[in-house]
Amino acid sequence: MKNPVIQELIEKTYRELSEPPKPIQRSRVWQSSNGYIFLIPWANASLLRIMIIRFTSPLPKSYYRFKNQIDDAARSVVANIEEGFARPTTSEYLTFLGYSQGSLKEVKGDIERARQDGLLNSISGSSALGLGIDFKTWHEALKASVVSKPAGGTGRDDKLEEFRGDYRNLKEGENPLKSFKFLYDPVDNLRVSDLTYEIFIELINKTDWHLRRLVTSLEEKLASDKKYYQVEKARIRGKVRGI
Repeated sequence: MKNPVIQELIEKTYRELSEPPKPIQRSRVWQSSNGYIFLIPWANASLLRIMIIRFTSPLPKSYYRFKNQIDDAARSVVANIEEGFARPTTSEYLTFLGYSQGSLKEVKGDIERARQDGLLNSISGSSALGLGIDFKTWHEALKASVVSKPAGGTGRDDKLEEFRGDYRNLKEGENPLKSFKFLYDPVDNLRVSDLTYEIFIELINKTDWHLRRLVTSLEEKLASDKKYYQVEKARIRGKVRGI
């Protein structure tokens, strides 16, 4: 007759040795450090950041704090998508997307206040398409500006580095992005006078919608990973009981 205590210890040891490895929740679809460039919310957020810089550049020095706040918030929307993508687990990725959503909400609030304070025009019916900006075409141009290098050249990022080096020497109202070209005319030639409250809200809402879709898909993936792990544990327990 088997000793029940010994048998229980044997089964416990077997369960521990047979425990399925916890799933490694990888967030990347592409095995690339800059795979985020294929994400629609990243492209939209990047366009929003550019528009914000265009809008704030000519503001007088008395709006220094406002300029810094909204510029930083717009940059944060993009940066957190990029950093979150580089994180090894889905749960970490979701955390950074949450930061991005929070920053986007901050940008929206600042745009609302800019309109209320008379800093931003409101023209009913104005839209990004009215400026010739097609979001899909913009995304392709933006991806090319990140991964492409002109023949015989050293890459478009060199111009961006020049801009970074001269940033402190910019005169008030000077456009800090004029030295960098995305090779997409509607954005490269964008003027402050083109920007309206409606265009900003359209872009913010589109970015928010795509961010929500991304978050939902990652939450479903996370739930699926956890469900698989629980099913595997139950299967092993059943196998142990059948010994």
